[in-house]
Parts: sequence; C-alpha cells; structure tokens
Amino acid sequence: MTTVSMPQATFGKTGKRVPLLGLGTAPGGMGLADADAIALFERAIELGVTYIDTAPGYDRAQHQLAHIVPHCRAELFLVSKAHTVHYQEALDIVEKNLAALATDHLDLMYVHSLGHLDVEQVLAKDGAIAGLREAQRRGWTRSIGITAHHAPWKSAKVLGEVEIDACMFACSFVDCHIYNFEEVVLPLARAQNAGVAAMKVYGGSIDMEYDRPRPSELTNSGFDDHERALRYALGLSGVHLAVLGVYTEEELVQNVEWVRRYAPLDTNQQQALLAQGRDIARQWGPHYGSVE
Repeated sequence: MTTVSMPQATFGKTGKRVPLLGLGTAPGGMGLADADAIALFERAIELGVTYIDTAPGYDRAQHQLAHIVPHCRAELFLVSKAHTVHYQEALDIVEKNLAALATDHLDLMYVHSLGHLDVEQVLAKDGAIAGLREAQRRGWTRSIGITAHHAPWKSAKVLGEVEIDACMFACSFVDCHIYNFEEVVLPLARAQNAGVAAMKVYGGSIDMEYDRPRPSELTNSGFDDHERALRYALGLSGVHLAVLGVYTEEELVQNVEWVRRYAPLDTNQQQALLAQGRDIARQWGPHYGSVE
C-alpha cells in the first residue's frame, strides 16, 4: 500500500518514527459496517496515518484490521490494549491480539484504562506490567505502556516506580482543568523519555459510546474550533501524537489537513483557549471518572 508522508515525531524511547496523527479504531469497529470500516482504515493508511490504535473491546475493529494488516504490516505502528491487572491474563490477551490481527507482533501493548484498575496489582510481581514485559521478552510486542482517562495519580505512581516505553492520556484544553495529566503525569513521562499519545483531545464521545456517529463533547458544549483543540494537545511538552477516531473520510481528511499545517499555539492563543476550557470544565465535571 502506497502511503503519503505525514509530519512525524520520534515516539520516545521506542525509537520509532510515528505520524503526529494516530487512528483510533473504536468508531469503525463499533459503529460502521465492516466494508466501510476497512475502506476508511485503508484510506487513513494511504494518507500516512500509520499509527493504528485498537483493542479487543472495540467490537469488530480487530476483525476489520485483519483484512488489512497482513498486506502492509511493515508500514504500521500497531497498538493494542489489555484491560487487566493480572500477569497471565495480560499475556493471554497479547497472544489473542496477535491471532485476531493476523500478525506475529505488536509495536506497542498498553495496560488499558488504568484509572479503573488496582494500580498496586498492576505493578505487582504477578501483575499486568510484568505480564506485558514477558510478552515483550517473547517478541510478541516491541514496547509496553499504560493508558488512562482519569485518576492521574495512578499513572504517576506507575511512572514513578517502573520504566515503561509509552503512555496515552486524555489531554484536552478542558480536561487539563479537571484531571491535569499535563502537570501531574507528563513531567514523569518526559523524565524517562516515554512516548506520549494524547487522546480525547475533542473530549471524546458522550458516555464513550461509538455505536453511531455522535458529536464530540466539545461540540455539545458549543465549541466548534477543533483545530485549535488539536493544536493545544500536539503542543504539550512531551506529547508526540494525537490519536483520534473518525467515522467518515471527510472527518479523516479534515484532521489530516490540520496536522499537516500544524503550528503550536502562541502564548496569547494558549491563554485564551485555556480560559474557555475552564468554563467548559465546569459543565463537564469529572466525566471520565473520579480525579482521585
């Protein structure tokens, strides 16, 4: 498959070059017919969006990707997730992901949604991090990491106690006033040169539902300048890319265009946007889960 070049960054200690835009496959897997999702995923790859983010919980996404991955595996940075605290279960999930995605290795495997997990067990000798390290030793995944939407203290604990290769956090100009991964967690990721992906940069979908196209939380709050929201996330110190889910080629192409012309916000633009975000944060509250 021929791909068009995209602006790229080195994804922390993974050493891999990744595009500034990654594709989240939940909308395709949960909200599109297989043929439509496959066509959309292929179009993203053609446009240079080669960081592909998936998970077993995204309904048919991995089945859809299995039609694509064998034909362009070398071009992809392929990412999946394990929502578990246990060593053996994490190992089993990685193995099942390989079969589902028709590949012999992943580029990155995350312990997913850390805010909902017992972080002490995740870090235990028989915990999920150790399980993913064993998967890495076996060559099933090249890198390991964590994702989190809320309870940033748990991510800070992981980054303070163990070395990981990458992480993905909910980072928006609104959520910085609620969860503040920017100040609580990102400095710890930078300190160990972990790759960082920003997610939910438009606030995500209401109630995290992807069975059909829905407006972003930003749109529902009366904010429509999504390009500025994307520029905020990409401009955060230590962030290497933003991962977005889309339902249509039109959405995809628009986000690709924004990334290709990306420039950081200047100080005045940043301050004005954060002031708007503070007002919206009062409406949202802790919408992903508790801060603590």
